[in-house]
Amino acid sequence: MSINFKLTPKFYMRLSMVLAILLWLIASLIDVLQVFAIKNGVELGISPSIPLLLMDFFYVFIIVYYRFRIRKVDSGNFVDLLWRVFAIGLVTTIISLAFRLFYDSIADTVLAKNEFLNVFITSVNTAIISVFLISTFTVWKKLILYQKSKRLLFYWHAFELLVVGSIFFNLTGLELEESLIFKIVFAAMALMSIILSGNLKWVAYLNFKQKWKSILLIVLITIYIFYFFAELYVPPAESMDFLNPIKSLFVITLFTFLLFYSVFSLLVILFNLPTSSVFERKMEEAINFQRLSQSIQSGENEEQIFDILLTSSMNAVYATAGWIEVSKDESTVHFINKNISRESINRVKEQVMSSKSRTVMKNPLSSSNTDTDRILVTLKKSSYKSVFVVPITVQNKVTGFMYLLSEVSDGFNKEMINIINTFASQASISIENFRLMGEAISNERYKEELDIAKRVQRALLPEKLDHDENFSIHAFTIAAAEVGGDYYDTFRLSDHKFAIVIGDVSGKGTSAAFHMSQMKGIFQSLAQMDLPADEFLFRANKALSQCLERTSFITLTYFILDTHSKTMQFSRAGHCPTLYYSKRDKVAQYFQNKGLGLGILRNDSFRKFIHINELAFEKDDILVLYTDGISEASNAQGEEFGYDRMKSLLEKNAHYDPVMIQKIFIGKLYEFCGTKDLNDDYTMVVIKFN
Repeated sequence: MSINFKLTPKFYMRLSMVLAILLWLIASLIDVLQVFAIKNGVELGISPSIPLLLMDFFYVFIIVYYRFRIRKVDSGNFVDLLWRVFAIGLVTTIISLAFRLFYDSIADTVLAKNEFLNVFITSVNTAIISVFLISTFTVWKKLILYQKSKRLLFYWHAFELLVVGSIFFNLTGLELEESLIFKIVFAAMALMSIILSGNLKWVAYLNFKQKWKSILLIVLITIYIFYFFAELYVPPAESMDFLNPIKSLFVITLFTFLLFYSVFSLLVILFNLPTSSVFERKMEEAINFQRLSQSIQSGENEEQIFDILLTSSMNAVYATAGWIEVSKDESTVHFINKNISRESINRVKEQVMSSKSRTVMKNPLSSSNTDTDRILVTLKKSSYKSVFVVPITVQNKVTGFMYLLSEVSDGFNKEMINIINTFASQASISIENFRLMGEAISNERYKEELDIAKRVQRALLPEKLDHDENFSIHAFTIAAAEVGGDYYDTFRLSDHKFAIVIGDVSGKGTSAAFHMSQMKGIFQSLAQMDLPADEFLFRANKALSQCLERTSFITLTYFILDTHSKTMQFSRAGHCPTLYYSKRDKVAQYFQNKGLGLGILRNDSFRKFIHINELAFEKDDILVLYTDGISEASNAQGEEFGYDRMKSLLEKNAHYDPVMIQKIFIGKLYEFCGTKDLNDDYTMVVIKFN
């Protein structure tokens, strides 16, 4: 029995964490053995570089773990990234403080002087703080490389390479405090940390609330960094020299870089904080203006446009309440109110009419018409202290007013008034466009409906029909009116298997064309499932039952051709009987299998009316699919073209290819009817097996 291993990111995460823990345990055990050897004055026989190397690889595997872990996090969710750092730091702090409290509780006991315990606790502290530093380093990388450039990537990769390389600096045996190489390398890495810390493009994408959250989280993260630094680099006096972690250039570099980036982030967010609310307000104004400008394109009606105007205006000027009254005609009045009752509205309107404390501002776009003047009124006997009245003009006629209320006196300054004037003007333009568009649509509705239906019908019918070298296929369709309800299509199920459908929607005109689009969507969806013909019809009927008008139905015939086994499977849903020519018998016949149109019976009992048929075909056999517009076409005497005439035509012309057979059929049809003015749609699909 074979076992398949898939090397997924999750596998690498688990493997790296297991190896990191194993290396830490071995390094900790060696430290304990070293203490034991020193106390007993014996040589342990283990090179001092062994535990250092083990801890170095511990760092490496922790880096690998967090590279895979952070990769799955959405880089645009900046607050969530900071929260992850905070959460890891909180857990680390709790564990570290727990050790400190434990030491304090046993300060006067012999256990406190136990060197084995000191070694263990120092080792745990070093490990958990290292995990915090590496996880934070990985998150800071994610933030720095947001909207990265080629140059930034080069700088970061060079810095990251130096950081990883610094892990193994302790193997050189150089003392960090005295080594010139250490000072040069550390100075270079500190300079690169400062340069990289200037990449704070992510701050610009924080809103006001997110910036406050980020400030709080970064302050706490900075406190963690200072606390952990003191925890690692201010060891107890009784600790042995070999336990002093000052020998790790890697850890010192991480502390330096994390501190720089935390401080830079905090300062930049603080400096951006005062402008955040203003920027967000301007953005909201721009968005609201855009909503008003695009309200017609987005299908809004007049009442929705007024609602957008009132909401946008109130938000822009911090209005407490407001309402709009607009008359469309003598019988239609739009009334929209927010945060104010009808009773309060009537009281405010009375005070506005009687108040003498008002400021009239001319409409800059209308110098002569006083009806368009804006009015700013100070209210005295009301919970509202000021009201701004804005006329709403449509087609140079004042059709209503918008009232904005504030709970403070002089609640509307010049900038706010200009914003409202802009919103009101744009809303008026939108309403004018809406009404003009309504008139145009009303006058051109029939023409537009036909144009849409034509485009829909052209898009529904395939430009190319799927086939292989084992059969040829050709289709022809023409609508009796501007648009029709006939539909045909093909779908390649596999290299040698094909689905073919022909259908006819009840009714004519645009409704038939739109029902065709529904049928096409259902065919394209279900055909991909490679269902048997009867199951296809059952599911198609179920789907159409949810969207088809109650008075409409669709007749359909669904074929599955298998050119490898040279067999066909088909089911009929009330459509015209299929005409089939057998080369061996030199006779054409109709498949008379029963079936009920889709959408006539809209429940599971429809399955009873589905019949599936299977038939083998041979070379030069012919399959003719058509709609009733051909078989029921009539001449001036009322005689129908009929099934017998179609059968005879196919038998006489079976030696031709599908294109010629179709041309002969349609030519004879026009000749029979005596005119090309159709009573119904003509659609035909001819298949000849090779």
